[in-house]
Amino acid sequence: MVTTTQRVILTHGLWMNRLSMQAMAARLRHAGFAPEIFGYATVVGGPDSAIPRLVKRLERGPAHVLAHSLGGLVVLSALQRHPELPVPRVVCLGSPLCGSAAAGGMAGRVWTAASLGRSADLLRRGCEPWAGPAEIGMIAGRSPYGLGRFVGRIHGENDGTVSVAETRLRGLADHVVLETSHSGLLFSAEVARLAVSFFQNGRFDGPGPANL
Repeated sequence: MVTTTQRVILTHGLWMNRLSMQAMAARLRHAGFAPEIFGYATVVGGPDSAIPRLVKRLERGPAHVLAHSLGGLVVLSALQRHPELPVPRVVCLGSPLCGSAAAGGMAGRVWTAASLGRSADLLRRGCEPWAGPAEIGMIAGRSPYGLGRFVGRIHGENDGTVSVAETRLRGLADHVVLETSHSGLLFSAEVARLAVSFFQNGRFDGPGPANL
């Protein structure tokens, strides 16, 4: 797929806000893209209120999407409901598209269940295998430093919150694993470089100079 759009919508994960995406937005702007940050209430609002607002934003014109964690599930859910949206490519950062064991662990405990709010169901079940027109790329981490390992059984390689296996949804166009933690994905120059590669070419290229 050939795409020339430079507009990129960035959306954050659970317990985050617009500020968490500022560093990545700056790197994309430096690379010549036009980033816009989409914020939503992850606990009191959740996906049910975020998805219609995101759809309206995406209806304004062609745009790629970069989404961290829960944000990836919100984006794919929106695109599965509205495959006609003009979104050529999506890069997910550590999104548990196959469902989150950490969220399942938290939901099973009285003292932590409420902290997931209205995002609990989507986090636990994940998304259906991808078959839409948009090309989806995943950048996962495998530095196991995060709160998730204390509240759920995360098996295999993981970023401290999400396991690599939980990011491997069927239908992805490309998948890469980096030595970074879940929150570290947001501040990595290498993540930004790979995202730019995917937006431009539909694939993650190999290791290279991280100058973004």
